[in-house]
Amino acid sequence: MEVEVQRGSILEVDADVIVNPANSQGYMGGGVAGVIRRFGGEEIEREAVSKAPIPVGEAVLTTAGKLRFKGVIHAPTMEEPAMRTTEEKVRMAVRAALRIADDLCFRTVAFPGMGTGVGRVPKDRAARAMLEEIRNFNPRCLEKVILIDLDEEMVKEWEKAVKEVLGT
Repeated sequence: MEVEVQRGSILEVDADVIVNPANSQGYMGGGVAGVIRRFGGEEIEREAVSKAPIPVGEAVLTTAGKLRFKGVIHAPTMEEPAMRTTEEKVRMAVRAALRIADDLCFRTVAFPGMGTGVGRVPKDRAARAMLEEIRNFNPRCLEKVILIDLDEEMVKEWEKAVKEVLGT
C-alpha cells in the first residue's frame, strides 16, 4: 500500500474518502471536524450524530455533503468533544478508519493528523503511531493512504516516521 505525505488542506486532496478525527458523540465542533462541517454542510454532522455513540476503535461512514468525496469516515480519537486523548486511541482510530475504508473497497483514503489538535497527542508520537498502524494493515482494496495537514510540523513528523517505520 502506497503512503504519500502532503502539506495542504484535506478538503482539496485527491482521495475517495477523508477521515475525520471524531469524538464518540459525532459532534463536529472544532479543528478538522469543524472545517469539514463548515464546507461540507450540516448534514455530515447530523448523520454522524445519528450513528452515535461511535466507540473509540470503531468508525462510521457518512455522506460528504457538498464535498467531492464519496464519504467521510468518522473515526473517534476521544469519547467527548475536545477531551485530551492518548496515543493508543489514535492507533485504534487509524485502524478503524483503515478497516472501514477497505471493507467498503475505497482505493484511496486521506488522514489529517489524528489526536494532535484538541486531543493534544504530541505530533511525533501520533505520526509514528499512524505509520505503524498503516504498515501493519493488510488491505484487500485500499491502494493508497494520503497523510495531509496544513501544519508544517505534522508533515515533517510524518516524513520522519515514513523513513523510520516504512524505511522509505
